[in-house]
Amino acid sequence: MCKKNKFYITTAIAYTSSKPHIGNAYDIVLADMIARYKRMMGYDVYFMTGSDEHGQKIEEKAKDAGVTPKEFVDDISSQIKSVWDSLNTTYDKFIRTTDDYHEKVIQKIFKKLYEQDDIYKGTYEGKYCVPCESFFTNSQLVDGKCPDCGREVIDAKEEAYFLRLSKYQDRLVKYYEENPDFIQPQSRKNEMINNFIKPGLSDLCVSRSTFKWGIPVDFDNKHVVYVWIDALSNYITGVGYDPDGSSDTFNKLWPADLHVIGKDIIRFHTIYWPIILMALDLPLPKKVLGHPWVLVGEDKMSKSKGNVIYADELAEYFSSDAVRYYLLSEIPFAQDGTITYESFINKFNTDLANTIGNLVNRTIAMTNKYFDGKVSKSTTVSELDAQLLDTLKQSVEKYISSMDSYHNADACNAVIDIAKRCNKYIDETAPWILAKQEDTKDRLSQVLYNLLECIRIISVMFTPVIPNSTKTISQFLGTDNNNLNFGAVKDYTVGEAKPLFARLDTEKVLKDIAERQSQKINTQNSCDNIITTNQISIEDFAKIELRVAEIIDCESIPKAKKLLKLTLDDGSCNQRIVASGIAKWYTPEELIGKKIIVVSNLKPAILCGVESNGMILAADCDDNCVKVIFVDDIPKGAKIR
Repeated sequence: MCKKNKFYITTAIAYTSSKPHIGNAYDIVLADMIARYKRMMGYDVYFMTGSDEHGQKIEEKAKDAGVTPKEFVDDISSQIKSVWDSLNTTYDKFIRTTDDYHEKVIQKIFKKLYEQDDIYKGTYEGKYCVPCESFFTNSQLVDGKCPDCGREVIDAKEEAYFLRLSKYQDRLVKYYEENPDFIQPQSRKNEMINNFIKPGLSDLCVSRSTFKWGIPVDFDNKHVVYVWIDALSNYITGVGYDPDGSSDTFNKLWPADLHVIGKDIIRFHTIYWPIILMALDLPLPKKVLGHPWVLVGEDKMSKSKGNVIYADELAEYFSSDAVRYYLLSEIPFAQDGTITYESFINKFNTDLANTIGNLVNRTIAMTNKYFDGKVSKSTTVSELDAQLLDTLKQSVEKYISSMDSYHNADACNAVIDIAKRCNKYIDETAPWILAKQEDTKDRLSQVLYNLLECIRIISVMFTPVIPNSTKTISQFLGTDNNNLNFGAVKDYTVGEAKPLFARLDTEKVLKDIAERQSQKINTQNSCDNIITTNQISIEDFAKIELRVAEIIDCESIPKAKKLLKLTLDDGSCNQRIVASGIAKWYTPEELIGKKIIVVSNLKPAILCGVESNGMILAADCDDNCVKVIFVDDIPKGAKIR
């Protein structure tokens, strides 16, 4: 690997508390666009992403789901990879913080910092936000709540190890001054200085002793390494850092050229992370890009608000290119962007179907119709040609400048500007009129060649954004030449054009999406929820048949973490299968051999692929406790009256 041409880019590793939504996916799509562009410009790129898998929140979620923390994060990490892959991202490595090599190096890092007195033991007392896994002083709270997520905080007091942030404060400020582009956008840098550094850095809690799901501190097993050292250090452990001797890969790749992260974690990456690296005597990353949020309408995405849009579902419905294009063209460099299904469809129709798709399809069609698909470069240039080429030149320059500074929306606009100018050029030159006269055939050939070359350059420029579509365009054009200079291809022999982006019917699409969401909700409810009923009459109650049955077998249902599959013997000739939502409170081993009461004449229902023939009786004791009603002293088959 050539040192001067290497480009090491990372995303923030996704937290394994739940499946990532479209806002989480912006991180990976933006980083992938940058990685693809850098490769296109000749860099030797190494692109890493991954999943953050430790912490109190994970431990609690796993407990609620009735699985071990490792089983829980295995599932979510797999979902994260699936979503990233659905968006056609080209990462070179996916690191997990439960990887053995990562955990071992984290223990070494923690011990090294402790032994050189950058970490010390103390006691933390203050406010703590469980969802953010962050400690705060009273002065940092906003209206008594977490300043990052707005949720309630709890009082916390525990023994902990602390990292001496204050020791490195002056050195960090000096680094900011000597590297003015370290934090992008500039507003993020001002926020860090004014809100955190000027008031004075407090030492950072870097261990926890009130939960177990984390990397153990090997010299004090009461403690686990807290998220900031664990998660942030993935950027170096993933490429071979080791305090006892790093790999050649690490020596070639580090420092990272770019960390791509969300603005909500900019503090951790531009204060905590640089200080950890300083304490390890390692170079700091060259740049941290704190991108804005993707909002739904005016709100941040939240499951509690019911406004979550999932990237993989969008990609399945509209295509990965459509999702990538929306995110990269609609989210500004420094301000939050917004997404709704209506705005998504409008953007798709306006830019992709009408502007790009229409230009490509009619240009290829005219080339085939008038010249059997073959045209060559002309030496003459008219005034209209000159205007077209001037727009092309300016837009290419704007594109390169925007991509180099990570202004992705501006880069996309530069490409769309070329396509719009080409469509106007078609109207100005009127090829269909030129085709009617023999003495204007040369002029017609020149017009079509100009359009084909512009389309080729558009395709090259859009390759980091919509790679599948640009590959198709290259097939239409019969060339994969990626030179951004006009005239790089002298002759064209085009193929048959097919619709590149089919225009979407907004009303039809919205109706289809609503139906899909309704089906999804119904499926989730049938798989994960215990059915409850309203009041019934005595006549209705008399129809219910309750019988005693013995559980002769029991197993988990892979598709539903709340359900157990029970095989029952109710004294009849045939065994009965019942799916019951009690997996959180009982293991299969605890239930086999027990006698329970079953509603034996309930209409069968398919729950997560299992035909359930009945319902067992259980009591809701409180919000977090359900107890099955056992009747071991009653013979199986007995009818409950």
